Amino acid sequence: MAAPGIFTSDMHEQDERWTKVDGYTQSHLHPSTRPNHAFLKKTLEHSRDRGLPDIAAQPVLGKFLALQCRFGQVTHALEVGTLGGYTSIWLASENPGLKVTTIEHKPHHAEVARENISAAGLSDQIEVIVGEGVEVLPKLLKEVEEGKRERYAFCWIDADKKNNMNYYNHAVKMGKKGMCICVDNVVRAGKLVAEGPVSETTQGARDLVESVGKDKRVEAMVMQTVAEKSYDGFLMAVVK
Repeated sequence: MAAPGIFTSDMHEQDERWTKVDGYTQSHLHPSTRPNHAFLKKTLEHSRDRGLPDIAAQPVLGKFLALQCRFGQVTHALEVGTLGGYTSIWLASENPGLKVTTIEHKPHHAEVARENISAAGLSDQIEVIVGEGVEVLPKLLKEVEEGKRERYAFCWIDADKKNNMNYYNHAVKMGKKGMCICVDNVVRAGKLVAEGPVSETTQGARDLVESVGKDKRVEAMVMQTVAEKSYDGFLMAVVK
């Protein structure tokens, strides 16, 4: 489970049952005796104390993504939306041979992420690039195409939703066959299918689902999730 005072924002839709289930399962499947447990908890606390928004992935999702990388034998992963480095730390700490490239557009967030990554002893595995995703990704793609960077086998997108398709398209172009791309916050507590006018972020989620559904380069699905943080879900696509 997350540290006290985490996932308390009014933006999160919560249910006591979801929180209890996460607490019970995590206590058995990722107990406090695990080597990365302490610094993952400290990452959330330090991010909170340094003023970062309360929007990190929940612990169960972080481990799910890390295990995706493990069973896919991923050696190079891409992340769009670093925040405090919590997800990157999950990926790297559960996969010692994995190199993570993560992009963060806010310098303060990137600074805090680097502090967390250093405290976790993972600076050699995680590269934090500061800049707008729409500007950084074309540069990374060029480096991949020139053979200066390895192709990625996993990508986690958790950034501004209006640019989801831009990030997704660049990820597909930089990916290996079989690459797994996960895009967070697609279900949005059911707002994905709400009637009437919707927010820009919800419209971005709809555009993503509908566009990916027409993309012949991938097979994809959306998984709804409930957890101690909220009711939401992610889109997962696998490059053919």
